[in-house]
Amino acid sequence: MSQIFERRLQALQKAEHHHCLRQIRHGIEKEGLRVTADSHLSQTRHPERVGATLTHPYITTDYSEALLEFITPVYQDIGATLTFLEELHSFTLKKMDPSESIWGSSMPPVLEGDEHIPVAWYGTSNIGQMKHVYRQGLAHRYGKAMQTIAGIHYNFSLPGTFWSLLQTLANDSRELVDYQSEGYFALIRNFRRYSWLLMYLFGASPAMDRCFLDQHPDASLPLESGGDNTRLMPWATSLRMSDLGYTNNAQSSLNICYNNLNDYVESLWQAIHTPYAEYEKIGLKKDGEYLQLNTNLLQIENEYYSPIRPKRVTRSGEKPVVALRERGVEYIEVRCLDLNPFLPVGIDAVQARFLDVFLVYCALQESPAIEEAECKAIARNFEKTVNEGRRPGLMLEQLGQSITLTDWGLELLDQLEPVAALMDSIHGTGDFSMCIRQQRRKLNNSERTPSAQVLNTLSKHNHSFIEMSQELAEIQSDYFRQIPLSQSRMEYFSELAQQSLHDQQAIEAVDTIDFDTFLAQYFAD
Repeated sequence: MSQIFERRLQALQKAEHHHCLRQIRHGIEKEGLRVTADSHLSQTRHPERVGATLTHPYITTDYSEALLEFITPVYQDIGATLTFLEELHSFTLKKMDPSESIWGSSMPPVLEGDEHIPVAWYGTSNIGQMKHVYRQGLAHRYGKAMQTIAGIHYNFSLPGTFWSLLQTLANDSRELVDYQSEGYFALIRNFRRYSWLLMYLFGASPAMDRCFLDQHPDASLPLESGGDNTRLMPWATSLRMSDLGYTNNAQSSLNICYNNLNDYVESLWQAIHTPYAEYEKIGLKKDGEYLQLNTNLLQIENEYYSPIRPKRVTRSGEKPVVALRERGVEYIEVRCLDLNPFLPVGIDAVQARFLDVFLVYCALQESPAIEEAECKAIARNFEKTVNEGRRPGLMLEQLGQSITLTDWGLELLDQLEPVAALMDSIHGTGDFSMCIRQQRRKLNNSERTPSAQVLNTLSKHNHSFIEMSQELAEIQSDYFRQIPLSQSRMEYFSELAQQSLHDQQAIEAVDTIDFDTFLAQYFAD
């Protein structure tokens, strides 16, 4: 352990500083496709009884009209976060078509071509049209199939008192907002160094249906047949995060390694304003209809695919990149998490507590700038782990030296243990240390990982990927339909749904400019 890490940890162990970790805040965004009883993507509109996707604070859609996205409020308590997520599932399923389920796997169900993947619609307002056109742009740039992959985003923030303490220890005289932003970028750099471990421990997408590959004719990964239409990689952990999933060759030129806020913001700003020849070939409009928001490398910041993002809550009409530049980093968003198909909401408290320990460790540990050679090694370690993370004896690169994934993983867990012990002490529990022990068992026996459990379930029950996923989806959807929501909670969510419908109508009623003008103003420097 570095001296910086030890000094910071010792300071946090003092009772007067326990509030710095007690006040960690969490939020979860969870995606899930609505599917029919025969494992096809739902072709119906987002259920109106759930609310308006443009304005509902907690229930919306991501890429497709069929791709639900549940967004929890921000809580200090992990249990409260997960409880709210469960309530969102329960309310939505009670209002959905009873013949449909929510797909619990990250890789999609049966796909029948782009024409059967309905792009999400957000109404006729300018902002609603912008959200729709952005998604149309994604379709033209990457194909629709990639956008049906689902996952979990874990939002995490440390209180200002945490950063103030670290700043005092460093005898740093900058404004706290600047120190905090630098601290979050240090956390992000360490996350990138060690995020391969999350893919091994929690990756749950080693298999998919063949139909997904039909949408990716240039796919080069050595997939094997798992019987019927199932395709898999026997040692993979997360095909969602492989070259088949959220990767983008066009964006590789950005080369963002998160060494500071200014460079990050400038890189994204340039990408949004830099023409890209392949996207210019698509064109901006056809027959008067927008094909994409612009023909630049990125339409907007959200198009940049990354396992983790620095974030700041935006004001009305404000670009995320402007919010970061003007007010600094407020929280981080972990984006590389698969849905665990064996868990009702795709994640549980054990995983969430491990993420908290892991992210606190990343914030406390020394984090030098990432130079080009390390940046490439980080990418190789991540790629190896998602493609063959359970392969016995798999070697990764640690500071220019070879080390087995297992040895490095166990080494990291040793370093996480004092953080877990401190959080146990602060919260009066043993749960954080327990979650470390559970992950240690996975490193000592890869059969305990979710990715191995998926493949073992397919083999044991002689199921295809589609059959397994459909069975689990129906079990979990029935569970959420049957669990009772109190009358007050049903009324609460019903009122939110009605209010969101009124709010969308109000937004549509006050638009005073045409969409061309709206876009021009939005992208004005």
